[in-house]
Amino acid sequence: MIPSLSPNPVTDVQRLFTYPFMINALAAGTIVAILGGVVGWYVVLRRQAFASHTLSVMAFPGATGAALAGLPTALGYYVACTAAALAIGRAGRTRGAATRAQTGESAVIGTVQTVGLAAGFLFLSLNHSILGGPETLLFGTFLGITNGQLLALLLVALAALGVLAVLARPLLFSSIDREVARAGGVPVALLDALFLVVLGLAIAATSQLTGALLVFALLVAPAAAAQQITLRPLAGLLLSVALALLTIWLALAIAYYSIYPVGFYVTTIGFAVYVLARVTRRIRTR
Repeated sequence: MIPSLSPNPVTDVQRLFTYPFMINALAAGTIVAILGGVVGWYVVLRRQAFASHTLSVMAFPGATGAALAGLPTALGYYVACTAAALAIGRAGRTRGAATRAQTGESAVIGTVQTVGLAAGFLFLSLNHSILGGPETLLFGTFLGITNGQLLALLLVALAALGVLAVLARPLLFSSIDREVARAGGVPVALLDALFLVVLGLAIAATSQLTGALLVFALLVAPAAAAQQITLRPLAGLLLSVALALLTIWLALAIAYYSIYPVGFYVTTIGFAVYVLARVTRRIRTR
């Protein structure tokens, strides 16, 4: 039975904290929003939206493959996304000139995405026990997040954010001007690979809430909106996190009182936030 809204908004908000599953969902949403806001800011700055979309697609075969093998689906998310990140990172390191590197990496990204989708649907068709709910894997749900999953999300987020904190300055330098950073002795190729692994972990964590196909919205839309408003690194990072938190909290609250999956609302709200940021920037420019 879908809960109904009451005339009192305060009561409706309080009801969100009545059930343990919703408290876990809000806690998990907070974790993935912070992680996605920080990682997404670098994704937009580095123009790696295509790579992040491919890694999000890889969460689907990871989850279905793990379910087919009788393993936790969360493990499948992390293994598939990390493996795809390493494959994409290796393609970028094994090329020479910049143009050839971009072409080769794009080809690998497209191939990984195609193979991943095909494998996901194959695993789904082989495992009849999960055929009843493929929309959960693709579009997300806030139901059934356990305390163990919540702890795993927290540990992964802390590890990923810790790595980004260590790499922040050289990663920012190489993201803005790769050639100058390389000439200055910055290990650009190593930074690329490490960031892709962090991106894979962030996507694997976020996919458990938004689904494999819609993680892209939470990862990119708030960060893109933040960079429309300000180009200052620290202010942009904080704003990206704030917008991601606003997006996921609103999406979870609306989904609680709706029949539609949380991923749909994440995408809709994220798009609305980005459009509003673009309009605000255009007005300020004029």
